[in-house]
Amino acid sequence: MPAEWSEHEGCLMAWPVREDLWGSVLDEVKEEYANVARAIAAFEPVTMVAPPGHGDDARAHCGDAADVTVIELPVDDSWFRDSAPLFVLDDDGNRAGVDFRFNAWGRKHHPFDADDRISALLLERLGADRHASDMILEGGAITVDGEGTLITTEQCLLHPNRNPGMTRDGIEAELKARLGVTKVIWLPYGGLLDTETDGHVDGVCAFAAPGTVVVSLPSDPTHPDYARMRANRAVLEASTDARGRRLEIVDVPQTAFADLADLADGEIEVSYLNYYVANGGVVVPVAGLQQDEDALAVIASAHPGRKVVGVRALAIAFGGGGVHCITQQIPAPRRPAAAS
Repeated sequence: MPAEWSEHEGCLMAWPVREDLWGSVLDEVKEEYANVARAIAAFEPVTMVAPPGHGDDARAHCGDAADVTVIELPVDDSWFRDSAPLFVLDDDGNRAGVDFRFNAWGRKHHPFDADDRISALLLERLGADRHASDMILEGGAITVDGEGTLITTEQCLLHPNRNPGMTRDGIEAELKARLGVTKVIWLPYGGLLDTETDGHVDGVCAFAAPGTVVVSLPSDPTHPDYARMRANRAVLEASTDARGRRLEIVDVPQTAFADLADLADGEIEVSYLNYYVANGGVVVPVAGLQQDEDALAVIASAHPGRKVVGVRALAIAFGGGGVHCITQQIPAPRRPAAAS
């Protein structure tokens, strides 16, 4: 599986329409999805998948963005990091997609059968080979370096609502077989407040380059993850990657809790770590707070040479995710080197 910073052919997104999830913030979340799509389209083409009958709505919101193409396919929800295929390249650079099973984060939302089938439809449309796995896995539960190393969390992958019949060794073996990794680093924790995904790694940790990991490390001792993220960092400090390198760790101490109008349950947390690496850019969820700029600067330091763009994502955070959660990269096939 290529790292997220490898060359992309484009980005996949899905249009939000689910009123039972979004409620009174549906209009606002549509604006945020459209803003994310336009931000990414400044770096690479975006394909927005809308449920049948909702394509015109998606086109109207995305406006005149030349590199946002809307298509209609049956889909239940709008979290393509988790339901779209995970792409891999073979030794000759040919692209295929791994179609893991999807059960809506432990059957939390119904229906989810269209989301479980969407990977196969997308791979058929892209003309890519499909490799099916019976294991339930969401893309937000893993981060890879493209050189054989994968990081995940025990909190998510070992949760009994995903693969109760599989052991940790069995899950690790399937990750290695399907994604071509040789080393799996298990962090103990995802976010404590991340009850929707049961602790996806993309809210707490991300590979930024071979041997470099960006981690959430809240500086406020009262933050619910203050001790938990330090436990994660200790695991990373003691780990080596698939090539035997010690990991360079970039800490993001900033956190963002903000109010979203029309919500009765108070503040929500926007995870700066839940960002998307595009061709030449990084699109980061922000909350409209003073600490946004400091977090963007830290993320920029981990991704030199890329333009870092912040996009308001409060309504997306209310739904349980961030920019990374609603996107899935399509890596470009690797062209063979020209003969000399």
